[in-house]
Amino acid sequence: MKSLVPALALTLVFVSHSALAAITAADLSESSGFVETDGGLPAPETIVLERAWSEGSCRSTVHNAGSVPVSIRRVVVFRLAHALPPETRLYGEGFTMLSQTGGTLGAPQNIGDYTDKDHYKIPQPADATTVYELLMLSPPDAPRLLLGFTSCRRFVGRFHVRPDSIEAELDTEGLTLEPGASWDLEDFLFLQGGERSEQLDTFADAIGRNHPRLAFDPVPTGWCSWYCYGPMVTRNQVMANLGTVKEKALPLRYIQIDDGYQAAMGDWLKTGDAFGGGIQALLKDIRDAGCEPAIWVAPFVAEEGSEVFQQHPDWFIQDDEGNPLRSDRVTFGGWRRGPWYAVDGTHPEAQAHLEAVFRTMREAWGCTYFKLDANFWGAMHGGRFYDPKATRVEAYRRGMEAVLRGAGDAFVLGCNHPLWPSLGVIHGARTSGDVTRSWDNFKHLARETFHRNWQNGRFWWNDPDCVLLSGKLSDNEYQFHASAILASGGMTLSGDNLTVLPDERVAMLQKLLPPTGVAAKFEDEDFRIGSIDRPEGSLWFVFNWEDTPQSKDVRLEIPSHLSDFWTGEDLGEAEGTYTIENMPPHSARVIELAPRDSHP
Repeated sequence: MKSLVPALALTLVFVSHSALAAITAADLSESSGFVETDGGLPAPETIVLERAWSEGSCRSTVHNAGSVPVSIRRVVVFRLAHALPPETRLYGEGFTMLSQTGGTLGAPQNIGDYTDKDHYKIPQPADATTVYELLMLSPPDAPRLLLGFTSCRRFVGRFHVRPDSIEAELDTEGLTLEPGASWDLEDFLFLQGGERSEQLDTFADAIGRNHPRLAFDPVPTGWCSWYCYGPMVTRNQVMANLGTVKEKALPLRYIQIDDGYQAAMGDWLKTGDAFGGGIQALLKDIRDAGCEPAIWVAPFVAEEGSEVFQQHPDWFIQDDEGNPLRSDRVTFGGWRRGPWYAVDGTHPEAQAHLEAVFRTMREAWGCTYFKLDANFWGAMHGGRFYDPKATRVEAYRRGMEAVLRGAGDAFVLGCNHPLWPSLGVIHGARTSGDVTRSWDNFKHLARETFHRNWQNGRFWWNDPDCVLLSGKLSDNEYQFHASAILASGGMTLSGDNLTVLPDERVAMLQKLLPPTGVAAKFEDEDFRIGSIDRPEGSLWFVFNWEDTPQSKDVRLEIPSHLSDFWTGEDLGEAEGTYTIENMPPHSARVIELAPRDSHP
């Protein structure tokens, strides 16, 4: 179904029946969309929004049929009234990796600690809950709903959720639509009913058709310096841990120098006082020991005193006066040595610079893994680009394409990145905030990652951040944390000082290697029971998030032989339901299931 919707038809924004207790694909196709100018006013009738609906999918274009250019702030694909109850469960993605929204329509809750609205200061309506690219709604006793944008080539998609309406829009950033010109907008998909995992699989397939995965195999493993040494890491510390990796035959492929080597933020090829003023000798020693060197880089930011900023201020995102835009004027200024300035990925010379940095690190330094941090700043809002027709999505993706050209065959991990704009331009993606050695953090990060389990192996390898098995927490809490890493199905990097890690914790680390590459699918958003299907038999995950003992039932599809993944204990045979009695607080169990007939 196609509809030519005049931009002034605001009275047709809501569907003919004023409130919907349930939303259907027909409701969306019958709703109206509209276009707003850069001044927030309805666009003239010469600006025509065309939507092509096919069941629950929609492809849209906006066309300027007039004789004058028009600056467009946003395109609303649809605005729809609803009568969903306040207790309807909600999940929405963030623009940034660190932002997620959960809770209910009546009481939305931040899942991530660093929100798009408050931390990154991305403008949003004050009267709505705003989520990006994906919105899931689970009404009580009604079919689950998934609404999402399945492409992010140019424009950021978002949903403004209010107690009585949902608005889906594309941020067109005030760009000018010339007379006779058209813009292809981002694809949209609506799904109703079915299991949560089935909906997400269908959604992921649609995204994959627009943004094929940038594949890299096998799932990366390694050791990371940050969580025991921070930015003050030394050569001796790295080499001592590398020695333990080899001594204990830990199958950790990469040794990651996670910050602390650079002379300044932005001057990535100049080593500061660390490592005796030169990092290349250390990287060679890592290679000579049989591991591969990995390195942390924040390619889109630079501090004011850096050589790259001082010598090339025109390579950075500009303000309205044509000066480099200091990031703290529009967003978070940076966590160290800020406020930062953001590299303009549309500038040809900046692109050449990014490509040269990563080609040097790959070919001359021998790095085969790049952890890219602070990628959000490559898509920073509020500025002006060298290419005046580019959006912040295009600026970021062009910058990333330059990085990839330089990085060659190396693995590229996105961290603190804009999520949907990174589709197809990274091999791995952090799924949570930074890990710390605390129960609250372990629990919090597991929830963040589990909400994104469906992305693992479909868009990229998920990175649940490092596994930390040292410190003063209880054995149950460390096992919970390790079980969550296993359930992510993604990357496994140790963040401990391996030279002093107790043998029983080394054994736990060994059990995580190699990663399965398959993420657990959970029964619901409570993430208490999930499973991974493997050729040799299923893994079942049971998590007790509570502060009190809990008993849990695992439903078995076939008669099975059970064993404990962590201890190897034979748990005997069961069919129908297997009950785990009195799980301690803050604990997890991983149970291996094999068909009963296959067990000797």
